[in-house]
Amino acid sequence: MEVNCEGCAGCCMDWRSLLEEGAESTAARDGEDETESDSKQRHRRQRDPFDGEDAGTASREPLDDDATFVPLTRDEVRGFLEAGMTDALTPRFWHARDEAEGVEIDGVSVAAVAGRPAFFVGLRKPPKPVAPFGREEPTWLPTCVFLDPTTLQCRIHERELYPDECGAYPEYNLALARETECERVESAFGGDRLLEADHDEPDGLLLGSQAIGAKLFCHPRPADLEGIVDRAATGELTRRDRAEAIAVAAASSPGTLAISEFHYDRAKARLLDGKDAESESADDESWVGPAIRDWQQRCREAGEAVPSPAVADDIETARGAPETPGWDILE
Repeated sequence: MEVNCEGCAGCCMDWRSLLEEGAESTAARDGEDETESDSKQRHRRQRDPFDGEDAGTASREPLDDDATFVPLTRDEVRGFLEAGMTDALTPRFWHARDEAEGVEIDGVSVAAVAGRPAFFVGLRKPPKPVAPFGREEPTWLPTCVFLDPTTLQCRIHERELYPDECGAYPEYNLALARETECERVESAFGGDRLLEADHDEPDGLLLGSQAIGAKLFCHPRPADLEGIVDRAATGELTRRDRAEAIAVAAASSPGTLAISEFHYDRAKARLLDGKDAESESADDESWVGPAIRDWQQRCREAGEAVPSPAVADDIETARGAPETPGWDILE
C-alpha cells in the first residue's frame, strides 16, 4: 500500500464544508443560463464523496457529527491518561438501531450492549486554520488536535501515543472494502492520493465481541450519562463529561463487560483533579488543553477573518507541542 499524504490530511480533519464552498462558487460561475444537461453534469462533478453507495444505510448513526472519528483502544486511553493528555480525548455514542438494543437517556435511544450504553473514545477536533488540497487561502476546519496546521503532519506520528488506528489507515478501510479518505479527496479535488491499494491483512481490527472492553466500551451505569448524551449530540461536552466516559474506558476489561472500580476511581481522580490518587505529585498540564481552548476562543472571535496556519507556533509549539519534520526530509 502506498499513499500520497503531502498537502492532504483529509483523514485528520472534517473538510465537508469545502464541498459546500465549491458548489456555491461553481454555481455562481456557471450562471443562470446553464441548460438542464449542464446542471446534471455539474452536479455529477460535485458529487459529495461522503455520499457513497452505503450512504443512508448505516444502522446506527453517531450522536456527534465527526466524519473522521478515530477510535482508541483501552491501552491507548490509558497511555494518554498516564501522559496527562486526556484533554485530547472525547467519547462517541450512537443512536440505537431499534428499541430492543437501546437505552433511553436524555430522550435519546442510545445504542447499548446488554443494557449498557456503548461508546468509543477518540481524538478531539478543535477548529484550526488549514489549507489542504492545494488551497492557497486557509479556512477554519475541525482538525485533529495533533495535526500541525502549517505542515499538515501529525505531531505524534510514530511516537508512543500514536494510535494504531491512524497507523493502519487506510488499510482497515481497504480490508473492509470501504471507501478511503484518499479516494474521497481524489473524487472531490482530483489528484492522486491512494497510489497503491495492495495491502496485507491488518491486525487489530477488533470486530464483534473482540471489540468489547478493548475498543468498544460499555458504561455500567446509564443514569450517570444523563446530560452527557444531550451535550454529546450538541457538541458541548464538558471536561467532567469526558472524564466520566474516559474513566470507564480506562477501567474496562478486554473481551468482557467488567469494569475495575479501582481503575475507574483512579482515572477519575487524575482526570478531574489533575493527579493520580496513588501519585505523590500532580501531573503538569500538557499543551493540549490550553491549545484547544485557545483555538476555540480565536475561532469564535475571528469572525470571517482566518489567520495564517503559522499561528500554531504560538498556540501549540510554544506550549510544548512536538514539531513536525516537514516534507523535504521525507523525500
